[in-house]
Amino acid sequence: MGQLIKCLTVCFLSVSLLFLGTGAGKVMANSQHTVPYYEDHSKRVGYKNVNEAVMEFEMDCKCGVKLPSLMPDITFTHEFASLYKDKIHGSNKILQVRFVNRKIKSNNFKIEVRKDKVDFEGTEYMLQGGTKGIYFKDNLYDYLAFEKNYLQYIVGLDRNVDNGNTVQVLIDIANTFN
Repeated sequence: MGQLIKCLTVCFLSVSLLFLGTGAGKVMANSQHTVPYYEDHSKRVGYKNVNEAVMEFEMDCKCGVKLPSLMPDITFTHEFASLYKDKIHGSNKILQVRFVNRKIKSNNFKIEVRKDKVDFEGTEYMLQGGTKGIYFKDNLYDYLAFEKNYLQYIVGLDRNVDNGNTVQVLIDIANTFN
């Protein structure tokens, strides 16, 4: 399973980094920040504006997606989202939201939202409200998977980011999915 997650992560990271445009500034979870060059190239390969992708996922799943009110303490130049099917795990549509920095390659943060849950092995942590979170990692990211409102959320932070105690950062972010 770890090899599979590594393969998927490397694939999405590679595609994402190929199609980033220029821009500067800090992007927050529900920002309307867009960069024309990026938008042009990203749409060609299936990426969408975050709000558009979230609305499409919600309509398909007949559910309500929550995004965190807290982000890692690093800067991002771009945010984008994609919808895809996880054929390996047999899951239906998955929403993936990415926050990246074109100039600082390690500033990568992602959120996956799944209606069909996947079991992960790792260290268990308790989140606010008694929700269980599973912390695990691969060669590129540290992850925390948890369930909220009948959806599975997986937040991931690039392992090259020096953000103090990464597991605590991910827990703090997970606790803001309201």
